[in-house]
Amino acid sequence: MLEGFKVIEMATYIAAPAAGGIMADWGADVIKVEPLGGCPMRKFYASAMTDDYPDNPVSALDNRGKRAIAVNTGTQEGRDIVRQLVADADVFLTNVRPSQLKEQELDFDTLKHLNPKLVYASVTGFGLEGEEADKPGFDTAAFMAKSGFGWMMTPKGSSPAPLRTAAGDHITGIATASGILAALLKAQKSGEGCLVESSLLRSAAYAVGCDYGTWLRYGRVARSRPREEAIVAINNYYLTSDEHWLFINARPGEPDWPDVARATSLEHLIDDERFGSLRDRRKNGVELIALLDAAFASKTLEEWKPLLDAAGLIWSPVQNFEQAYNDPQMHAAGVFVDMPKADGTSYKNIASPIRFSNESTDPKGVLPEIGQDTMAVLDDLGLDEETRARYLEAKVIGQYSE
Repeated sequence: MLEGFKVIEMATYIAAPAAGGIMADWGADVIKVEPLGGCPMRKFYASAMTDDYPDNPVSALDNRGKRAIAVNTGTQEGRDIVRQLVADADVFLTNVRPSQLKEQELDFDTLKHLNPKLVYASVTGFGLEGEEADKPGFDTAAFMAKSGFGWMMTPKGSSPAPLRTAAGDHITGIATASGILAALLKAQKSGEGCLVESSLLRSAAYAVGCDYGTWLRYGRVARSRPREEAIVAINNYYLTSDEHWLFINARPGEPDWPDVARATSLEHLIDDERFGSLRDRRKNGVELIALLDAAFASKTLEEWKPLLDAAGLIWSPVQNFEQAYNDPQMHAAGVFVDMPKADGTSYKNIASPIRFSNESTDPKGVLPEIGQDTMAVLDDLGLDEETRARYLEAKVIGQYSE
């Protein structure tokens, strides 16, 4: 889908590389500019026994199929290399702090004069304006803690728990990729590039925007509660007799209540005055949940599946990774892909979030080593062998050696 587009990615960790990784899966030529020591995510399993963890699926997910070059942008020559790469690129993608980019003359205002069609994508924790614009931020701090997302996702009375690895980063990566594509469309039509600004903070607020919008308009919002005290009894988790959890999700306004009652053999409750209206069911929610608990505990998950499906209800079993991987629908939806390795073998990994009817979105290559493509890319830029050797000796660049 993106064949012919050139993306220069000068970024570490996950949120920005996730956007570059999606575009690489879609066929873009993504050149990853790393420090000489590489992106820290390459050392994700450093504390584990390397014999037991020979592959790095975390780094591979966001960096497969890219070309990797190692450049020391602390040197003038290194910064010149990046500017040369950007001169004919379609996209420059970065999560380097704004002050450092300005100091190195790799900021938007500088590079747009070098390449007027350039789409410059900035990914930060807290945005490009305000007192905290230059503050470092992982998704645990910016996406979850500061934005209100974590507070909203924590059941009332419970302590907040850290976000799982890169969940907020990947949401932000998807948002960033969509913004880049919109800017590319404009650049193709007008010949004018623009700044695409994404932040963990803004993505988080959007992700929980239904609740946030309610609070902004009306000054109040219903917090999540422990499942035994859920606000809507038929929007809740229930445990089956063979100890499998399932989640049932009624439509807004609870028009599904009679169908839930019939499917669970509680049809006598439909005319029960305690549960006659939405307001009544919420007022007596604890009691209704207890009755539904007893009902769901009477059958196995396999026994519930046809009953809930026949009733046309929105529901799903709560699955761990192994159960999800063994679920045929996960494969039918294209969730998993073969992650190629340099030795010709592969292992399973997660697909990028979109697929197209007539183009492959499978990985376009392996996870490159640090500096694996440095010499080839610089050769394409016209840097002769003598200059490359001199830069290598001066630690302006690095290259992979087995």
